[in-house]
Amino acid sequence: MQKEKKLLILGKVWPEPKSSAAGSRMMQLIEAFEKEGWNITFASAANQSDFCETFEHSTVQTASIKMNDSVFDEFVRELNPSMVLFDRFMTEEQFGWRVVEQCPNTLRVLDMEDLHCLRHARTVVMKAGREFSKDDLFNETAIREIASMYRCDLSLVISEFEMEILTSVFKMKEELLVYLPFMLDSITDDYIKTLPTFEERNHFISIGNFLHEPNWNAVQVLKKDIWPSIRTQLPTAELHIYGAYATQKVEQLHNPKEGFIIKGRAEDAKEVLSSAKVLFAPLRIGAGLKGKLAEAMECGTPSVTSKVGAEGMAGNLEWPGAVCDEDVDFVSQAISIYTNKDEWTSSQKNGFEIINDRFNKEFHQNILMERIDNLLKDLENKRRANFIGSMLLHHSMASTKFMSRWIEEKNRDK
Repeated sequence: MQKEKKLLILGKVWPEPKSSAAGSRMMQLIEAFEKEGWNITFASAANQSDFCETFEHSTVQTASIKMNDSVFDEFVRELNPSMVLFDRFMTEEQFGWRVVEQCPNTLRVLDMEDLHCLRHARTVVMKAGREFSKDDLFNETAIREIASMYRCDLSLVISEFEMEILTSVFKMKEELLVYLPFMLDSITDDYIKTLPTFEERNHFISIGNFLHEPNWNAVQVLKKDIWPSIRTQLPTAELHIYGAYATQKVEQLHNPKEGFIIKGRAEDAKEVLSSAKVLFAPLRIGAGLKGKLAEAMECGTPSVTSKVGAEGMAGNLEWPGAVCDEDVDFVSQAISIYTNKDEWTSSQKNGFEIINDRFNKEFHQNILMERIDNLLKDLENKRRANFIGSMLLHHSMASTKFMSRWIEEKNRDK
């Protein structure tokens, strides 16, 4: 008799699919497992916001859990899931040893979201004002992140660029990894006919959660280094800045006279993207795939971005707009796409091709489920082949476990 397929997702936060790419990614994963008949429980120790997914219209069960609390042990033991999906390595560090202790035969999968050691390295390099090198990847975040990946049976890697780093720089075996980018619906001719035309669109747009440092940095770059030059040449154009969790320092950049408009949270990101003519994403730091750029492609909106922004997205296909790191190139390319209908239309088609060729939902869902099924059928032997993971698990359980127990006892004494 086949064991019931039960999945426990341990979220670092409650997903906000309308606020962040991470939230959209989580909902794509949930959809993939629902499609295959998995019974899903989503649990998180984070507080819920007014904008998080409620799961009211799905079969997903939810639970609030606490960190450093042995009540979780009883919770996971009683649930006895076939598989646990950790949302980012920090969640695995907190709860992984408890899952192993209570449910040793449960498949453990890590959704990285993106390569955090790469994100950290780029931030450090930018603040230091120097060039990035591979040596910068060997930081404390990398030690924690790679160790977490070894402790899991499989890690979901969102970018081919990051797959290359993991296998060539950190020498990880591909058996422990699966390339799983965004999983998106195909763009059809009928759908394309519903999108606003070149003539029906106006203005430039920038969009991104302001809690995410790369997005805030990009807006500062636009304000200081890029938009003034564009506005001089296109005096009636406006730049509309959208993003959840805009702080006072963000609001202070609002200047209608300069055409620099802070809009705040977008109730429907695709609606505002579809009405804009060009998306700006001059990202200097960050990692993973950029949800805003994928959504722009879905909406038929060309984009001008940096090499960091475009990283891992187009493969060998043409970018739907322009990729440039020099401000002068960024300005000239943006104006050219904005004012030239033929160039704009060609860029739009490139975006549709990338979505259909590289982010095909059914194709990547099938790959994921095939890897999961193969692991579940032969988990014991697969774990024997990952001896480094066994060693790391042994030592992390010894250290993390007793630190967590100490914190729990300290909290109980309060």
